[in-house]
Amino acid sequence: MNDSDLAAFLKARVRTVRDWPQAGVNFRDVTTSFSDPEAIRVMIEAFSLKCKTRGVDAIAGVDARGFILGGALAYQMHKPFVPVRKKGKLPHDTVSQEYDLEYGKATVEIHTDACRPGDRIMVVDDLIATGGTLLAATKLFESIDGVIAGVAAVIDLPELGGSKLLREANYDVQALCSFTEEE
Repeated sequence: MNDSDLAAFLKARVRTVRDWPQAGVNFRDVTTSFSDPEAIRVMIEAFSLKCKTRGVDAIAGVDARGFILGGALAYQMHKPFVPVRKKGKLPHDTVSQEYDLEYGKATVEIHTDACRPGDRIMVVDDLIATGGTLLAATKLFESIDGVIAGVAAVIDLPELGGSKLLREANYDVQALCSFTEEE
C-alpha cells in the first residue's frame, strides 16, 4: 500500500467528534480504527518500517492511546516498551515535563531508568496537534541521555503547528495521515 492509499484507508476509519472536548475543537478519534484488525496491522507495519531505518532501541508510547500503538509496535519490533505517563501514575523515581495542550496544560513523566544513555527511542502517539505532548516526551528522554530516533503518529493536524514545531526541533516526524480543520 503506498502512502496516499494508506492515508485514505486510515482516514476512513477515524471518527471526527465536533466540538469536543470544547466548542470549536474537531477531535479526531483514532480509537475507531482500533476495532479494525487490518487498520492496526497497516499502522504497525508502517511504523515498524520507519523504526528499522532509524536503528531504534526502544519504543515509547504516550499516555493513553500511544500505549496501544507503542505496545503493539514494541512487540512487532522485539524492543522494550516505555510508557510516558500522566503525572503521578508511575511508582518509582521519575522525571517530569510540563507542556501546553491546545486547550490547557499537562505534565508527563517517565522513570529515571526508562532507557540507557545513548538508547535510540521512537516516541509514538495517536496524533500530533500542537506538538506539546510529543515535544515534552522527547525532552524527558533527552534529560536522561536518551536519543530521539523519531516521532510517529497516526494523525497529523498540520494547521495546529505541532509537526512543524517538532521538525524545527530537528526530530524525524512520521504521520500516516493528516486532517485539515475543514475535513
